[in-house]
Amino acid sequence: MLKICLIGAGSTVFAQSILGDVLSNPALQNATISLHDIDETRLSTSYVVANRIGQTLGLTNLKVEATMDRRAALQGADFVILMMQVGGYKPATVTDFEVPDSFGLNQTIGDTLGIGGIFRGLRTIPVLFDICRDMEEVCPDATLLQYVNPMAINCWAIKEQFPHIKTVGLCHSVQETSHQLAELLGENPADLSYLCAGINHVAFYLKFGKVRPDGAFEDLYPRLKAIAQHGPIPDDDRVRFDLLKRVGHFVTESSVHFSEYNSWFLKRGRPDLLDQYNLRIREYLYRCEEQIADWHQLRRDLEGDAPLEVEQSNEYAAGIIRSLTTGEPGLIYGNVPNRGLIENLPDDAVVEVPCHVDRNGIQPTRIGRIPDHLASIMQLSINVQRQTVAAAVTGKREHIYHAAMLDPHTAAELSLDEIWSLVDRLIEAHGNWLPAYR
Repeated sequence: MLKICLIGAGSTVFAQSILGDVLSNPALQNATISLHDIDETRLSTSYVVANRIGQTLGLTNLKVEATMDRRAALQGADFVILMMQVGGYKPATVTDFEVPDSFGLNQTIGDTLGIGGIFRGLRTIPVLFDICRDMEEVCPDATLLQYVNPMAINCWAIKEQFPHIKTVGLCHSVQETSHQLAELLGENPADLSYLCAGINHVAFYLKFGKVRPDGAFEDLYPRLKAIAQHGPIPDDDRVRFDLLKRVGHFVTESSVHFSEYNSWFLKRGRPDLLDQYNLRIREYLYRCEEQIADWHQLRRDLEGDAPLEVEQSNEYAAGIIRSLTTGEPGLIYGNVPNRGLIENLPDDAVVEVPCHVDRNGIQPTRIGRIPDHLASIMQLSINVQRQTVAAAVTGKREHIYHAAMLDPHTAAELSLDEIWSLVDRLIEAHGNWLPAYR
Protein backbone atom coordinates (compact mmCIF):
# COMPACT_ATOMS: atom_id res chain seq x y z
CA MET A 1 0.00 0.00 0.00
CA LEU A 2 1.20 3.50 -0.88
CA LYS A 3 2.47 5.51 2.10
CA ILE A 4 2.71 9.30 2.10
CA CYS A 5 4.53 10.97 4.99
CA LEU A 6 4.14 14.66 5.89
CA ILE A 7 6.98 16.11 8.00
CA GLY A 8 5.91 19.34 9.68
CA ALA A 9 2.27 18.32 9.43
CA GLY A 10 1.44 20.76 12.23
CA SER A 11 1.40 23.37 9.46
CA THR A 12 -2.26 22.53 9.41
CA VAL A 13 -3.55 24.85 6.68
CA PHE A 14 -0.88 23.77 4.21
CA ALA A 15 -1.27 20.12 5.20
CA GLN A 16 -5.01 20.49 4.59
CA SER A 17 -4.34 21.71 1.04
CA ILE A 18 -1.93 18.88 0.26
CA LEU A 19 -4.16 16.19 1.78
CA GLY A 20 -7.24 17.55 0.05
CA ASP A 21 -5.44 17.27 -3.29
CA VAL A 22 -4.08 13.78 -2.56
CA LEU A 23 -7.28 12.26 -1.21
CA SER A 24 -9.43 13.76 -3.97
CA ASN A 25 -7.53 11.64 -6.48
CA PRO A 26 -9.12 8.19 -6.83
CA ALA A 27 -5.74 6.60 -7.60
CA LEU A 28 -4.37 7.75 -4.23
CA GLN A 29 -7.34 7.24 -1.93
CA ASN A 30 -6.04 3.95 -0.53
CA ALA A 31 -2.77 5.49 0.60
CA THR A 32 -1.69 5.48 4.22
CA ILE A 33 -1.22 9.05 5.44
CA SER A 34 1.51 9.42 8.06
CA LEU A 35 1.69 12.76 9.90
CA HIS A 36 4.67 13.96 11.94
CA ASP A 37 5.33 17.11 13.92
CA ILE A 38 7.13 18.10 17.11
CA ASP A 39 4.13 20.15 18.28
CA GLU A 40 1.66 17.66 19.72
CA THR A 41 -1.28 20.09 19.74
CA ARG A 42 -0.91 21.09 16.10
CA LEU A 43 -0.27 17.49 15.10
CA SER A 44 -3.51 16.48 16.79
CA THR A 45 -5.43 19.12 14.85
CA SER A 46 -3.93 17.98 11.55
CA TYR A 47 -4.88 14.39 12.39
CA VAL A 48 -8.48 15.49 12.91
CA VAL A 49 -8.41 17.50 9.68
CA ALA A 50 -7.04 14.55 7.66
CA ASN A 51 -9.81 12.30 8.90
CA ARG A 52 -12.47 14.96 8.30
CA ILE A 53 -11.24 15.32 4.70
CA GLY A 54 -11.70 11.57 4.36
CA GLN A 55 -15.22 11.82 5.76
CA THR A 56 -16.10 14.63 3.37
CA LEU A 57 -14.87 12.55 0.44
CA GLY A 58 -16.60 9.41 1.69
CA LEU A 59 -13.38 7.43 2.21
CA THR A 60 -14.43 4.71 4.64
CA ASN A 61 -11.10 2.88 4.56
CA LEU A 62 -8.81 5.88 5.01
CA LYS A 63 -5.80 5.15 7.21
CA VAL A 64 -4.21 8.14 8.97
CA GLU A 65 -1.33 7.87 11.42
CA ALA A 66 0.04 10.68 13.61
CA THR A 67 3.26 10.42 15.58
CA MET A 68 5.94 12.60 17.11
CA ASP A 69 8.46 9.85 16.28
CA ARG A 70 9.93 10.92 12.94
CA ARG A 71 11.54 7.60 12.07
CA ALA A 72 8.28 5.79 12.73
CA ALA A 73 6.47 8.24 10.44
CA LEU A 74 9.05 7.71 7.70
CA GLN A 75 9.19 3.93 7.99
CA GLY A 76 8.38 2.43 4.59
CA ALA A 77 7.22 5.73 3.07
CA ASP A 78 6.99 6.03 -0.70
CA PHE A 79 6.73 9.82 -0.63
CA VAL A 80 8.01 12.29 1.97
CA ILE A 81 6.65 15.84 1.93
CA LEU A 82 8.55 18.47 3.91
CA MET A 83 6.64 21.51 5.21
CA MET A 84 8.25 22.43 8.54
CA GLN A 85 9.72 25.69 9.84
CA VAL A 86 12.75 25.08 12.04
CA GLY A 87 12.77 27.38 15.05
CA GLY A 88 9.24 28.57 14.39
CA TYR A 89 8.06 32.16 14.44
CA LYS A 90 9.42 32.64 17.94
CA PRO A 91 12.25 32.67 18.64
CA ALA A 92 13.91 32.07 15.28
CA THR A 93 12.06 34.21 12.74
CA VAL A 94 11.73 37.12 15.14
CA THR A 95 15.49 36.93 15.76
CA ASP A 96 16.10 36.99 11.99
CA PHE A 97 14.40 40.40 11.92
CA GLU A 98 15.19 42.04 15.25
CA VAL A 99 18.97 41.63 15.21
CA PRO A 100 19.37 43.05 11.66
CA ASP A 101 16.92 45.83 12.59
CA SER A 102 19.34 46.92 15.31
CA PHE A 103 21.97 47.43 12.58
CA GLY A 104 19.58 49.43 10.41
CA LEU A 105 19.11 46.51 8.01
CA ASN A 106 15.40 46.15 7.26
CA GLN A 107 13.69 43.20 5.57
CA THR A 108 10.24 42.43 4.24
CA ILE A 109 10.00 38.60 4.27
CA GLY A 110 13.46 37.22 5.11
CA ASP A 111 12.86 33.59 4.14
CA THR A 112 14.70 33.14 0.83
CA LEU A 113 17.69 35.44 0.55
CA GLY A 114 19.11 38.31 2.58
CA ILE A 115 20.44 37.85 6.06
CA GLY A 116 17.13 36.28 7.15
CA GLY A 117 17.21 33.73 4.35
CA ILE A 118 20.84 32.85 5.14
CA PHE A 119 20.11 32.09 8.77
CA ARG A 120 16.84 30.32 8.06
CA GLY A 121 18.85 28.05 5.79
CA LEU A 122 21.61 27.51 8.35
CA ARG A 123 19.20 26.30 11.02
CA THR A 124 17.08 24.26 8.58
CA ILE A 125 19.81 22.32 6.76
CA PRO A 126 20.98 20.28 9.79
CA VAL A 127 17.38 19.09 10.27
CA LEU A 128 17.12 18.25 6.57
CA PHE A 129 20.29 16.20 6.85
CA ASP A 130 18.84 14.32 9.85
CA ILE A 131 15.68 13.57 7.87
CA CYS A 132 17.73 12.38 4.89
CA ARG A 133 19.79 10.09 7.13
CA ASP A 134 16.56 8.62 8.49
CA MET A 135 15.27 8.17 4.95
CA GLU A 136 18.42 6.29 3.96
CA GLU A 137 17.68 3.76 6.68
CA VAL A 138 13.90 3.41 6.73
CA CYS A 139 12.65 4.51 3.26
CA PRO A 140 15.64 4.66 0.90
CA ASP A 141 13.54 4.50 -2.26
CA ALA A 142 11.14 7.30 -1.28
CA THR A 143 10.77 10.48 -3.33
CA LEU A 144 11.35 13.67 -1.32
CA LEU A 145 9.01 16.57 -2.11
CA GLN A 146 10.72 19.58 -0.55
CA TYR A 147 8.54 22.66 0.16
CA VAL A 148 10.67 24.34 2.85
CA ASN A 149 12.28 27.76 2.34
CA PRO A 150 14.88 28.88 1.55
CA MET A 151 14.09 26.58 -1.35
CA ALA A 152 17.24 26.78 -3.48
CA ILE A 153 19.60 26.74 -0.49
CA ASN A 154 17.88 23.72 1.06
CA CYS A 155 17.74 21.74 -2.19
CA TRP A 156 21.36 22.60 -2.97
CA ALA A 157 22.46 21.32 0.45
CA ILE A 158 20.54 18.05 0.01
CA LYS A 159 22.09 17.63 -3.44
CA GLU A 160 25.58 18.04 -1.99
CA GLN A 161 25.22 15.57 0.86
CA PHE A 162 22.53 13.15 -0.29
CA PRO A 163 22.64 13.16 -4.10
CA HIS A 164 21.15 9.65 -4.30
CA ILE A 165 17.88 10.68 -2.62
CA LYS A 166 15.25 11.45 -5.25
CA THR A 167 14.43 15.08 -4.48
CA VAL A 168 12.52 17.92 -6.08
CA GLY A 169 11.90 21.36 -4.59
CA LEU A 170 8.36 22.66 -4.98
CA CYS A 171 6.94 26.17 -4.83
CA HIS A 172 3.69 27.70 -6.09
CA SER A 173 5.12 30.98 -7.40
CA VAL A 174 5.15 30.01 -11.09
CA GLN A 175 1.58 28.76 -11.29
CA GLU A 176 0.28 31.34 -8.80
CA THR A 177 1.73 34.27 -10.73
CA SER A 178 0.44 32.92 -14.04
CA HIS A 179 -3.08 32.83 -12.58
CA GLN A 180 -2.68 36.35 -11.20
CA LEU A 181 -1.61 37.66 -14.59
CA ALA A 182 -4.47 35.83 -16.31
CA GLU A 183 -6.95 37.46 -13.94
CA LEU A 184 -5.38 40.87 -14.53
CA LEU A 185 -5.70 40.43 -18.29
CA GLY A 186 -9.18 38.92 -18.13
CA GLU A 187 -8.00 35.61 -19.55
CA ASN A 188 -8.83 32.03 -18.64
CA PRO A 189 -5.81 30.46 -16.86
CA ALA A 190 -6.56 27.19 -18.68
CA ASP A 191 -5.78 28.93 -22.00
CA LEU A 192 -2.32 30.12 -20.94
CA SER A 193 0.85 28.86 -22.58
CA TYR A 194 4.14 29.90 -21.04
CA LEU A 195 7.75 28.94 -20.48
CA CYS A 196 9.44 29.95 -17.26
CA ALA A 197 12.99 29.34 -16.05
CA GLY A 198 15.53 30.57 -13.55
CA ILE A 199 16.00 29.95 -9.86
CA ASN A 200 13.34 29.77 -7.19
CA HIS A 201 11.71 33.16 -6.58
CA VAL A 202 13.91 34.67 -9.32
CA ALA A 203 12.55 32.82 -12.34
CA PHE A 204 11.25 34.76 -15.33
CA TYR A 205 8.60 34.01 -17.94
CA LEU A 206 10.60 33.65 -21.14
CA LYS A 207 7.34 33.24 -23.02
CA PHE A 208 3.88 34.23 -21.81
CA GLY A 209 0.80 33.92 -23.95
CA LYS A 210 -2.37 32.01 -24.61
CA VAL A 211 -3.66 29.46 -27.09
CA ARG A 212 -6.60 30.74 -29.14
CA PRO A 213 -9.57 28.51 -30.05
CA ASP A 214 -8.02 27.95 -33.51
CA GLY A 215 -4.81 26.70 -31.89
CA ALA A 216 -2.75 29.81 -32.70
CA PHE A 217 -0.47 31.30 -30.04
CA GLU A 218 -1.07 34.87 -28.92
CA ASP A 219 1.75 36.66 -27.13
CA LEU A 220 0.39 38.40 -24.01
CA TYR A 221 3.58 40.26 -23.19
CA PRO A 222 2.59 43.38 -25.21
CA ARG A 223 -0.48 43.79 -23.00
CA LEU A 224 1.56 43.31 -19.81
CA LYS A 225 4.13 45.83 -20.98
CA ALA A 226 1.36 48.31 -21.80
CA ILE A 227 0.15 48.01 -18.19
CA ALA A 228 3.71 48.52 -16.94
CA GLN A 229 4.05 51.65 -19.07
CA HIS A 230 0.61 53.22 -18.74
CA GLY A 231 -1.16 51.46 -15.86
CA PRO A 232 -3.16 50.75 -13.95
CA ILE A 233 -0.62 48.68 -12.03
CA PRO A 234 -1.93 46.57 -9.14
CA ASP A 235 -0.96 48.25 -5.87
CA ASP A 236 0.65 45.11 -4.51
CA ASP A 237 2.76 44.53 -7.64
CA ARG A 238 4.57 47.78 -8.30
CA VAL A 239 8.03 46.22 -7.95
CA ARG A 240 7.46 43.51 -10.54
CA PHE A 241 5.90 45.82 -13.11
CA ASP A 242 8.73 48.32 -12.71
CA LEU A 243 11.16 45.46 -13.24
CA LEU A 244 9.21 44.35 -16.34
CA LYS A 245 9.75 47.82 -17.84
CA ARG A 246 13.47 47.56 -17.25
CA VAL A 247 14.33 43.94 -18.08
CA GLY A 248 11.53 42.97 -20.46
CA HIS A 249 10.36 39.89 -18.55
CA PHE A 250 8.04 39.23 -15.61
CA VAL A 251 9.48 37.62 -12.48
CA THR A 252 7.60 34.87 -10.67
CA GLU A 253 7.82 35.82 -7.01
CA SER A 254 5.73 38.61 -5.49
CA SER A 255 6.85 42.22 -5.23
CA VAL A 256 7.24 42.10 -1.46
CA HIS A 257 9.55 39.09 -1.78
CA PHE A 258 11.56 40.20 -4.79
CA SER A 259 12.19 43.64 -3.32
CA GLU A 260 14.80 42.23 -0.91
CA TYR A 261 16.73 40.02 -3.36
CA ASN A 262 18.67 43.00 -4.73
CA SER A 263 19.80 46.51 -3.79
CA TRP A 264 17.19 48.51 -5.67
CA PHE A 265 14.00 48.84 -3.62
CA LEU A 266 14.80 48.81 0.12
CA LYS A 267 17.17 51.51 1.34
CA ARG A 268 17.77 52.88 4.81
CA GLY A 269 16.46 56.41 5.17
CA ARG A 270 14.35 56.17 2.00
CA PRO A 271 10.70 55.92 3.12
CA ASP A 272 9.80 57.41 -0.26
CA LEU A 273 10.78 54.11 -1.89
CA LEU A 274 8.49 52.20 0.45
CA ASP A 275 5.65 54.52 -0.57
CA GLN A 276 6.55 54.36 -4.26
CA TYR A 277 6.54 50.56 -4.31
CA ASN A 278 3.89 50.02 -1.61
CA LEU A 279 6.20 47.94 0.59
CA ARG A 280 6.00 47.34 4.33
CA ILE A 281 9.10 46.59 6.39
CA ARG A 282 8.71 43.44 8.56
CA GLU A 283 5.79 42.31 6.38
CA TYR A 284 6.35 38.66 7.28
CA LEU A 285 6.15 39.37 11.00
CA TYR A 286 2.83 41.15 10.55
CA ARG A 287 1.47 38.19 8.59
CA CYS A 288 2.64 35.73 11.23
CA GLU A 289 1.04 37.73 14.03
CA GLU A 290 -2.26 37.80 12.15
CA GLN A 291 -2.13 34.04 11.57
CA ILE A 292 -1.33 33.37 15.23
CA ALA A 293 -4.18 35.61 16.34
CA ASP A 294 -6.57 33.71 14.08
CA TRP A 295 -5.25 30.23 14.92
CA HIS A 296 -7.49 29.38 17.87
CA GLN A 297 -10.68 30.21 15.96
CA LEU A 298 -9.35 28.41 12.91
CA ARG A 299 -8.58 25.35 15.00
CA ARG A 300 -12.12 25.32 16.41
CA ASP A 301 -13.49 25.55 12.88
CA LEU A 302 -11.25 22.77 11.57
CA GLU A 303 -12.07 20.45 14.46
CA GLY A 304 -15.76 21.37 14.59
CA ASP A 305 -18.88 19.72 13.27
CA ALA A 306 -19.53 21.97 10.29
CA PRO A 307 -18.84 20.32 6.91
CA LEU A 308 -15.21 20.68 5.87
CA GLU A 309 -14.98 21.92 2.31
CA VAL A 310 -12.33 20.17 0.19
CA GLU A 311 -10.98 22.29 -2.65
CA GLN A 312 -8.22 21.59 -5.16
CA SER A 313 -5.13 23.75 -4.65
CA ASN A 314 -2.45 24.71 -7.18
CA GLU A 315 0.28 22.75 -5.37
CA TYR A 316 2.16 20.11 -7.33
CA ALA A 317 2.60 17.34 -4.73
CA ALA A 318 -0.53 15.29 -5.46
CA GLY A 319 0.02 15.47 -9.21
CA ILE A 320 3.59 14.26 -8.84
CA ILE A 321 2.52 11.34 -6.65
CA ARG A 322 -0.22 10.42 -9.13
CA SER A 323 2.12 10.55 -12.14
CA LEU A 324 4.92 8.58 -10.50
CA THR A 325 2.46 5.99 -9.22
CA THR A 326 0.14 5.53 -12.19
CA GLY A 327 2.30 6.66 -15.10
CA GLU A 328 -0.23 9.33 -16.08
CA PRO A 329 2.01 12.11 -17.44
CA GLY A 330 2.17 15.47 -15.73
CA LEU A 331 4.03 18.76 -16.01
CA ILE A 332 5.36 20.72 -13.06
CA TYR A 333 7.90 23.42 -12.35
CA GLY A 334 10.50 21.92 -10.05
CA ASN A 335 13.73 22.94 -8.35
CA VAL A 336 16.48 20.56 -9.45
CA PRO A 337 20.28 20.53 -9.94
CA ASN A 338 21.19 22.56 -13.02
CA ARG A 339 23.75 20.29 -14.71
CA GLY A 340 23.51 22.20 -17.97
CA LEU A 341 19.74 22.72 -18.01
CA ILE A 342 20.30 26.50 -18.16
CA GLU A 343 23.57 27.03 -20.02
CA ASN A 344 24.54 30.39 -18.59
CA LEU A 345 23.94 29.53 -14.94
CA PRO A 346 26.45 27.50 -12.90
CA ASP A 347 26.15 23.73 -13.19
CA ASP A 348 26.15 23.27 -9.40
CA ALA A 349 23.25 25.69 -8.82
CA VAL A 350 19.66 24.61 -8.24
CA VAL A 351 17.35 25.88 -10.97
CA GLU A 352 13.59 26.05 -11.42
CA VAL A 353 12.48 24.61 -14.77
CA PRO A 354 9.57 22.68 -16.28
CA CYS A 355 9.72 18.96 -15.53
CA HIS A 356 7.81 16.08 -17.07
CA VAL A 357 6.64 13.46 -14.58
CA ASP A 358 5.64 9.85 -15.21
CA ARG A 359 6.73 6.39 -14.06
CA ASN A 360 10.23 7.15 -15.31
CA GLY A 361 10.61 9.84 -12.68
CA ILE A 362 10.86 13.62 -12.59
CA GLN A 363 12.54 14.66 -15.85
CA PRO A 364 13.74 18.28 -16.09
CA THR A 365 13.55 20.13 -19.41
CA ARG A 366 16.73 21.53 -20.91
CA ILE A 367 16.17 25.27 -21.43
CA GLY A 368 19.44 26.28 -23.09
CA ARG A 369 20.63 29.86 -22.80
CA ILE A 370 18.47 32.52 -21.15
CA PRO A 371 18.94 36.28 -21.64
CA ASP A 372 22.27 37.25 -20.09
CA HIS A 373 20.90 40.12 -18.04
CA LEU A 374 18.37 37.77 -16.41
CA ALA A 375 21.11 35.26 -15.65
CA SER A 376 23.14 38.07 -14.06
CA ILE A 377 20.22 38.97 -11.78
CA MET A 378 19.95 35.32 -10.73
CA GLN A 379 23.69 35.12 -10.12
CA LEU A 380 23.29 37.71 -7.32
CA SER A 381 21.27 35.10 -5.42
CA ILE A 382 23.36 32.11 -6.47
CA ASN A 383 26.50 33.68 -4.96
CA VAL A 384 24.78 33.84 -1.57
CA GLN A 385 23.24 30.39 -1.88
CA ARG A 386 26.60 28.74 -2.64
CA GLN A 387 28.32 30.26 0.40
CA THR A 388 25.42 29.43 2.72
CA VAL A 389 25.50 25.79 1.61
CA ALA A 390 29.28 25.74 2.03
CA ALA A 391 28.89 26.93 5.63
CA ALA A 392 26.32 24.23 6.35
CA VAL A 393 28.34 21.44 4.74
CA THR A 394 31.81 22.36 6.04
CA GLY A 395 30.88 23.94 9.38
CA LYS A 396 33.19 26.88 8.61
CA ARG A 397 32.06 30.22 9.96
CA GLU A 398 33.95 32.13 7.25
CA HIS A 399 31.41 31.08 4.64
CA ILE A 400 28.59 32.74 6.61
CA TYR A 401 30.49 36.03 6.53
CA HIS A 402 31.02 35.59 2.78
CA ALA A 403 27.35 34.80 2.18
CA ALA A 404 26.33 37.96 4.04
CA MET A 405 28.89 40.19 2.32
CA LEU A 406 27.76 38.93 -1.09
CA ASP A 407 24.08 39.45 -0.36
CA PRO A 408 23.11 42.50 -2.45
CA HIS A 409 20.71 44.09 0.04
CA THR A 410 22.99 43.56 3.05
CA ALA A 411 26.05 44.81 1.15
CA ALA A 412 24.20 47.94 0.02
CA GLU A 413 23.27 48.88 3.58
CA LEU A 414 26.19 47.82 5.81
CA SER A 415 29.97 48.09 5.87
CA LEU A 416 32.14 44.97 6.04
CA ASP A 417 32.80 45.53 9.74
CA GLU A 418 29.06 45.85 10.36
CA ILE A 419 28.36 42.69 8.35
CA TRP A 420 30.89 40.70 10.39
CA SER A 421 29.38 42.00 13.63
CA LEU A 422 25.85 41.25 12.43
CA VAL A 423 26.76 37.65 11.62
CA ASP A 424 28.39 37.22 15.04
CA ARG A 425 25.35 38.64 16.79
CA LEU A 426 22.94 36.41 14.89
CA ILE A 427 24.98 33.28 15.60
CA GLU A 428 24.96 34.17 19.29
CA ALA A 429 21.27 35.05 19.32
CA HIS A 430 20.20 31.80 17.64
CA GLY A 431 22.14 29.74 20.16
CA ASN A 432 21.34 26.05 19.97
CA TRP A 433 19.21 26.45 16.87
CA LEU A 434 22.53 26.50 14.97
CA PRO A 435 25.39 24.02 15.01
CA ALA A 436 28.81 25.10 16.26
CA TYR A 437 30.91 26.69 13.53
CA ARG A 438 34.68 26.71 13.54
